[in-house]
Amino acid sequence: MSWNARALDVLAAGEPTPLIDFPVQAPGIRLLLKDESAQPTGSLRHRHARALFRQAVLDGLVGEGTTVVEATGGNAAVAQAWFARRLGLPYIVVMPGERSQARARAVEALGGECRFVTPPLAIYDAARGIPGHFLDQFGRAAEHDLGEELFAQVRPDWVVTGAGTGATSATLGRWVREHDVPCRVAVADPDNSAYFPGWTLDVPDYATGMPSRIEGIGRPRVEPGFRPDLVDLVIPVPDAASVAAARHLRAVTGLAVGGSSGTALWAALELVERMRARGESGTVVSLVGDAADRHLATYHDEAWAAAKGLDAGPYADELRRRVALRPEGG
Repeated sequence: MSWNARALDVLAAGEPTPLIDFPVQAPGIRLLLKDESAQPTGSLRHRHARALFRQAVLDGLVGEGTTVVEATGGNAAVAQAWFARRLGLPYIVVMPGERSQARARAVEALGGECRFVTPPLAIYDAARGIPGHFLDQFGRAAEHDLGEELFAQVRPDWVVTGAGTGATSATLGRWVREHDVPCRVAVADPDNSAYFPGWTLDVPDYATGMPSRIEGIGRPRVEPGFRPDLVDLVIPVPDAASVAAARHLRAVTGLAVGGSSGTALWAALELVERMRARGESGTVVSLVGDAADRHLATYHDEAWAAAKGLDAGPYADELRRRVALRPEGG
């Protein structure tokens, strides 16, 4: 068997991630969480990484011994390092800012190399200057296998996701249109991000120039992988609401999720509220992007939130009204 054939076997789809029932105060409406933290590397970026590597192999851009390069600072680097190790490929990630052992540890444990660059926006030019194949998760945002997997499990009326590269909302939107499925796709967008104003104003190159405070989603500009024509609704979510929802999700499920999962949950609950007000029934699915103990020191920590100027209190009160917590032992 050739290296390429073996690589494509490695990059085949894995086991489906589970759906979790999330209780809501809305008779006839079901809210499900698609738990991507069950992926081998613990986040939705696992699908993104697999799709990027698979497309690069199919296009002849990555072969045996190719050094793979990326510019990123989060879960994407861990997922890419995991696949690079399984494929036996050298992996280098350029991260923004000063060197941090905490940020580098997970990638280096998988055999990857971390290089740190300042200012942060210089990471892209630095990555392009390294010999090898630049994966370019934003420029080459590859659609992945989530649509096929999810709709084999359930046929929802709405699916809610955040947007970083835009690949996930594009994947879902394309799938429902190609298969003529009566489901709509909503994107949950945090403060400072360009996706909500860009979608609302129909400006494909809209830019805010401001970074998102919610790790993994939100961008200072509309990225090429975001397909507004494949999205039915974009819901703006205040960052403090994302924090409150992440904490509430943990209270209900025990999953210590990051802010992006809170953003998507808040938007999903907004959809549930709108459906309830219209007397509708149906199913909403929201993606849980990642769950890790490291989030306990950030989104789930009151001192961290206060230092960021994020008052989750008013949003927590609203969540208690909208969500029916499970009884103890339930």
